[in-house]
Amino acid sequence: MPTPSLRLYNTLTRTKEDFVPIDAGNVRMYVCGPTVYDYAHIGNARPVIVFDVLFRLLRHLYGEQHVTYVRNITDVDDKINARALRDFPNLPLNDAIAKVTASTEKQFHEDVAALGCLPPTDEPHATAHIEQMKEITERLVARGVAYVAQGHVLFSPSAMNALPGAPRYGSLARRSLDEMLAGARVDVAPYKRDPMDFVLWKPSAPEEPGWPSPCGIGGLGRPGWHLECSAMSMAKLLTPFGGGLACDDPQKNVFDIHGGGIDLVFPHHENEIAQSCCAFGSQRMANVWMHNGFLQVEGEKMSKSLGNFVTINELLHTEKFGGKTWNGAALRFAMLRTHYRKPIDWTAASLEFADNRTIDWGSIESDAKEKWGVVRELAGDPDAEVVAALADDMNTSFALDRVYHLGEAARQDADAARRFLASLDLLGLEVFDLKSPTNNVDEALVVTKIAARLEARKAKNWAESDRIRDELLAMGIALKDNKDGTTTWEVKR
Repeated sequence: MPTPSLRLYNTLTRTKEDFVPIDAGNVRMYVCGPTVYDYAHIGNARPVIVFDVLFRLLRHLYGEQHVTYVRNITDVDDKINARALRDFPNLPLNDAIAKVTASTEKQFHEDVAALGCLPPTDEPHATAHIEQMKEITERLVARGVAYVAQGHVLFSPSAMNALPGAPRYGSLARRSLDEMLAGARVDVAPYKRDPMDFVLWKPSAPEEPGWPSPCGIGGLGRPGWHLECSAMSMAKLLTPFGGGLACDDPQKNVFDIHGGGIDLVFPHHENEIAQSCCAFGSQRMANVWMHNGFLQVEGEKMSKSLGNFVTINELLHTEKFGGKTWNGAALRFAMLRTHYRKPIDWTAASLEFADNRTIDWGSIESDAKEKWGVVRELAGDPDAEVVAALADDMNTSFALDRVYHLGEAARQDADAARRFLASLDLLGLEVFDLKSPTNNVDEALVVTKIAARLEARKAKNWAESDRIRDELLAMGIALKDNKDGTTTWEVKR
């Protein structure tokens, strides 16, 4: 069966389109990542899982070496400052911020690893790209779409709409300036020329994080949230491929896919488009914009005031939700049962179903190894119908249904077993057999230690990496480092 063409729903055009990469040898995707001030909640997990599946699918269709997936880390933000002041009141603010961001980022990596997510190709930090942010800011001022006022630099959507060749502000949200102003909570500061103008750069108080300001402004300042993603996507997806501020070819200053939650369409993604298109003279920042739907819990909006706020870590390690802990495969399965663009209701009943289904699949995987000698690493290509479902705007619900039927067939057929295991791998579902020796292993502890080892390897701390490997080996856990940067494990029989 020939490889199916990939079709994706584009928020920008409100249609499902054939995906045609700018360069099939260099497919590029950017997804907005976490602001590292608190544990990621289950709503945060949805885009991480959704775009991990898309990353896996793109790698399958175009080759692992031909896909670049960038997910940023926002490590400069007022919420981080507030958390640092609360948790470490006796430390200098910058030291407190460093502790908050380091520990929160580490926890995020451990949590998403437990959900079966691959590391992105690159994970830039906002604080490492301040110079690019300043350069973009100065370019926007020079082009007349931004201005300096009382130590701030602000972007003017009305000036953008008057700029020849620029797209209209509001094209992603499909709303006019008046409609966006009426529906937004806008800070109407006295230094703004227009209520819809938004901050590119703002002054920092003496104790706050700050860098030398652009545009001739004296003193230290820090970037606005929207500017960060324009700079990091430029640094990782444009400049390495011949684009960037030094390039005057608008066609080289566009990448393939930009993703995130539906809540980011306005103002964040709208403002990213405004900044990038005006800085580069391009009509588009990305060709395809993808957004996952909202998540609610047991029929209600998730909020701390309702007592239904739950983090990934709490689901994995506590009995707060549903009276039991849940393994990462069950959480991932439950998330993928609903199409990514639809709202999802996160319920204990849906997790119980997911838990039972993934346990059953773990048993089938174990039996396939014993009966047929079939293992994931040598399973070959995933099932064609599973690939076709995912290629149809990420129809994970249909894909999971097909995997179920493959699993039933795998009990009696080696070829079905191979396609079953390869399809599980494409979906990122690491299932476990409760009848195997794995049942006596603290899975959460193993996943946490593997995540810590990956952090050590990333920092080139080989001694710590080896220490963790040996510690797990002493527990009967053998590790395998894969070419894609992930680590899998198995219980030594």
